[in-house]
Amino acid sequence: MTESAGTNTLSVTDNRTGKTYEIPIEDGAIRAAALRQIKTDDAHDPGLLSFDPAFTATASCRSAITYIDGDAGVLRYRGYPIDTLAENSSFLEVAYLLMNGDLPNADQLSEFEHTITHHTFVHQNVKKFMEGFHHDAHPMGMLVGTLGALSTFYPEAKNFREPLNRRLQMARLIAKIPTLAAYASRHARGLPYVYPDNDLSYAGNFLSMMWKMSEPKYDPDPILEKALDVLLILHADHEQNCSTNAMRAVGSSHVDPYSAAAAATAALYGPLHGGANEQVLKMLREIGDVKQIPSYVDRVKKGEFRLMGFGHRVYKNYDPRARVVRQIAEDVFKVTGLNPLLEVAVELERIALEDEYFVKKKLYPNVDFYTGIIYEAMGFPAEMFTVLFAIGRMPGWLAQWEEGLLDAEQKIARPRQLYTGHAERAYPPLNDRPRAANDLFEPPDMPIEGD
Repeated sequence: MTESAGTNTLSVTDNRTGKTYEIPIEDGAIRAAALRQIKTDDAHDPGLLSFDPAFTATASCRSAITYIDGDAGVLRYRGYPIDTLAENSSFLEVAYLLMNGDLPNADQLSEFEHTITHHTFVHQNVKKFMEGFHHDAHPMGMLVGTLGALSTFYPEAKNFREPLNRRLQMARLIAKIPTLAAYASRHARGLPYVYPDNDLSYAGNFLSMMWKMSEPKYDPDPILEKALDVLLILHADHEQNCSTNAMRAVGSSHVDPYSAAAAATAALYGPLHGGANEQVLKMLREIGDVKQIPSYVDRVKKGEFRLMGFGHRVYKNYDPRARVVRQIAEDVFKVTGLNPLLEVAVELERIALEDEYFVKKKLYPNVDFYTGIIYEAMGFPAEMFTVLFAIGRMPGWLAQWEEGLLDAEQKIARPRQLYTGHAERAYPPLNDRPRAANDLFEPPDMPIEGD
């Protein structure tokens, strides 16, 4: 397969038949469907398929939302560098940017903030629904269930082809997910639910719903409020990751956005996706002391286990979000006091960045390396870390969902497969069958890979 000189095509020669095909190159890619013309037998051959487990080299859509250059360590939302947005914008300003394509002016931002604030309350029956969960139910499981349940409260959400109605549902989801998240946490802790406070910012209101007790008014610490707002910005979108792919794929069936968001949240629930910062905390506690780091690193290099919080499927350079998080950590610890794990984390980062083994493998700290320590210092229990991730990711999910719906090239997601099973078999009588190899309670081992 060679690129034709002076043209935007690939010349593909099928050595089985000797035929050569010209396949157009568009935006640095070829259409997989173009391979279907490559056949050995026009009558019975369905054509060539591309095989790409986990979509590591397949573009499933065109998107104008998020740009990532993993080799250079670049992340931009709608063209704006992530560090610029983190320094200058609020989370709701970034949410507007993701969904609308441009930053709002002062009037537009004020109107958007008012709309979100107006929709933070949830129906009283949602509280009853929440109370039905067991006292030790995981907050992410509760969030998945209640997000999906919102579709029953807003049946008009199915009419997403009407632009104003579609945008209303999007605003409701951004507004209500912090309320549902806080309710899930309070339920797990056996505390009464706290209603939203419309006088507070988006992040401040969430902190109020999380921590308010008997005081008439909760006043969030401005540094912690800002830190949470920035962390939400850093998580707002990240191209076609597992949960975003789920949002687009489920949304392609034209289900309502609440159900699609529940599916995306379920994908995020998995420890290979949204639970990495919790694994970092576990690792730092296992190390325990800076004196133990060299021996721990040696064990990692021997392949005994992985160094959590280092490396990324996309980034082969320093994760640009990690630089911002490092500064947030310093600001937060000035308020909360130093987390004893911070010293271990800083020294581990220093050693890893100077070790030829990790440098050669391009294992740099990612966004999860410090976020768990920050969340813990702010008082969040570990089971809430992924919930916080979901709150931040909601605008990105919705922007991707809407972009997919409005893309004329998109259809309902329906990947192909390469069948590797039996050809047609004769059906044996029950008493003539041997014992099945893969019994229900004797399953084969499953390889586990990180995201």
